[in-house]
Amino acid sequence: MSEEIEYEGLGESAGHSVHMLAGALAGISEHAVMFPVDSIKTRMQLLSPSPAAVYSGMSHAITRISSTEGLKTLWRGVASVIAGAGPAHAVQFGTLEAVKEMMGKRQGSAAWASTAVAGAAAAITSDAVMTPFDVIKQRMQVHNSAFTSVITCARTLYRTEGLSAFYVSYPTTLLMTIPFTAVQFSVYDHTLNFINPTRKYDPLSHVTAGGIAGAVAAAVTTPLDVAKTLLQTRGTTEDREIRRANGIRDAVRIIWKRDGWRGFGRGLTPRVLTFMPSNAICWMSYEFFKMAIQVQGGSQAPPRTTHI
Repeated sequence: MSEEIEYEGLGESAGHSVHMLAGALAGISEHAVMFPVDSIKTRMQLLSPSPAAVYSGMSHAITRISSTEGLKTLWRGVASVIAGAGPAHAVQFGTLEAVKEMMGKRQGSAAWASTAVAGAAAAITSDAVMTPFDVIKQRMQVHNSAFTSVITCARTLYRTEGLSAFYVSYPTTLLMTIPFTAVQFSVYDHTLNFINPTRKYDPLSHVTAGGIAGAVAAAVTTPLDVAKTLLQTRGTTEDREIRRANGIRDAVRIIWKRDGWRGFGRGLTPRVLTFMPSNAICWMSYEFFKMAIQVQGGSQAPPRTTHI
């Protein structure tokens, strides 16, 4: 009978390079698969869209976009997110494992705190890499975007708005991503402890825990995501007030002024529908690639899937 690979044991013998490579492959898989839903979310969060890009819901958005622009439009900008997702997720998972290792194994409430701290540290480093790619992605996702090339978009943005345009949303992104990542990693870790207490390699448990973690974290942080989208797409609108927004205070003020509490929930459904499966894919891919790289190295036998 093949020897089973334990989830926790894998991390100690694999080294940070395995976590980084597995994280990079997982990130690319996650973002590429769910990109069309993310495009719809971006459009639904805009406060000042063109009349042709006003949608009442997910199904209406898909129907309208397919009939007026073609479904391939929903993939515009995917090259930017793929280019950024690899290195950003490599840094994210590498930092996560390094901080968890540095803090040591803890029990009870201390374990929640340890995982949350590691998740927050991972968010700070990965967002520093990913934010410029995310700005380019959203500029390309909006209705009637002038850009079809990532390079052209980056050059134009730099020439017309300067280097700061790539990081205008970074503080807001951190305010969103730190709690998102802390919630995500904590919920994933403790859900996995509940449904897979032996922590053996089991795709079903990784998918389940990842999906739950993604849904919870996405719902909690949607208000900040709306503010981030406003800042990252400000250069695509003719609205002078939005174009002058220069940080989270301006973004929150504009959203509250125009839409009240309702405005902070824009795009909630597509955001949750994006992150539930994408997180499930991400964690399943991460655990698989981590296991596969380890097995390829010859230090472990192939895993046997266990059932919950």
